[in-house]
Formats: sequence, C-alpha cells, structure tokens
Amino acid sequence: MDPIGRPLLNQVNLTVCDMDASIAFYRRLGLDVQPATSPDWAPHHATALLPGGMRLEIDTIACARQWNPRGRHVPGGGNVLFFGVPSRRSVDDLFASMTRAGYRAQKEPEDGFWGARYAILEDPDSNPIGIMSPIDPALRKPPPPAPGSAKGMPQRRPFPAA
Repeated sequence: MDPIGRPLLNQVNLTVCDMDASIAFYRRLGLDVQPATSPDWAPHHATALLPGGMRLEIDTIACARQWNPRGRHVPGGGNVLFFGVPSRRSVDDLFASMTRAGYRAQKEPEDGFWGARYAILEDPDSNPIGIMSPIDPALRKPPPPAPGSAKGMPQRRPFPAA
C-alpha cells in the first residue's frame, strides 16, 4: 500500500509453456531471471526482481494451475508487458539484438505520438513484450483519431461515469 492506502503494483505473473526458452528470452532482454531454488519447482517457476521492488514471476501452465486453479492459463494473450530502456537508441539496439537472435517482432521500432520510442517483440510463448524509451515531451504529437471516430461511429466513454 502507498502512504494513503492505495494498492501498489508489485508483481506480474506470466504463464509460459517452455520455462527454459522463456528464461533465455528474458535474460537476453536483460533481466536477472532466477529459477526456483527447489529442484522440483525449478522447471516450473522463475523470478526476475526488477528495479523499484517489482517482480516478474514466470510460471508454467501446470504451476499457474496450482496457485490459480480457476484462472485462464493461455500464454500469448492481448496484454503487453513493457520494459523501459534508457534511450530511444536503446529501443532500436535491443530490438535488433533480439530479432537477430531469432525472436519474432510484432511491431518494429516506432516513435509514438506520446513522445516515446517503442517496439514490441514476442517471447517464446507469443506473449507481447514491449520495450520503450523515456517520454520526451518535446517529441509529443497530436494523437491519431480514436477508434471508430474516423468512420463516424459513435464514441464510447473510455471510463464508466462516476
């Protein structure tokens, strides 16, 4: 909890099919991924401690079913995990390194209208993994038309009315 009692995001659990391939991907991305210390669990669970106390927990489907038996355990969903890199150039360099190593691209590096450079790769389970530079306010542009607005479709409220 933060000082006024709001919850703080501190962990993301990612379900994968091939633990070894996933560990190799995230290590190549630059994370310090450590398999579980128990030999029985090492093939099923790994953790990467990230700056600020955030944790990326990597679980096989079998492991995820242990701690969340009613969950939807399908790798490659529509969520994107974004990792910040120090510069716009770092986006291009890391993207090139990962794709040269054989990892698939979903989105080539591009300058986003919000002022950051970003790209999206796929991990071995087709989970979309983004890399993004810091936002440079001087590079912000007007956003494109909202989905549906260019076709004259009615706009939906992005958030429920208060």
